Amino acid sequence: MGYTLSDLNQMEEDDFSSTLGNIFEETPAIARQTWAKRPFESVEGLHRALVETMRALDNSAQLALIRAHPELGTKFAMTEDSRKEQEKAGLNDITYHESNRLQMLSRTYTNKFGFPFILAIKRQTISSILDIFEQRLNHSIEQEIAQALTEIEKIAWFRLMDSVR
Repeated sequence: MGYTLSDLNQMEEDDFSSTLGNIFEETPAIARQTWAKRPFESVEGLHRALVETMRALDNSAQLALIRAHPELGTKFAMTEDSRKEQEKAGLNDITYHESNRLQMLSRTYTNKFGFPFILAIKRQTISSILDIFEQRLNHSIEQEIAQALTEIEKIAWFRLMDSVR
């Protein structure tokens, strides 16, 4: 069920937090901390406030948020939102070769950076995902933390658009 911006602006803190708690993977504290910034004049303003809260987290909390995301193509330990996003991107219907390549890149990435590869996969194909994966393996850890947070912002936008009517 979608909510209007007016609904969200009028919610009590607990309701707001539980309604938007999935916007940032398994980190409802971001919605809880953003609640006090109401009222929001637009969905874009709400997203901006949520992102500001995320960006204000200390480094360890940001890393915890990054690590809360599942590995792409996995079938385990995934929130319903992540499962739907991966399914819509076709990651449930990839070839054996694509699956092996995705798993190999995922292991390599996680071993190098210590957290899963994060990509806002809406509007991506398996081919573009694999290409981006390979490019980002050349980044430094600082570049990848920054990129992961940028991708999380995009994911939050898509999820917010699915939640607000």
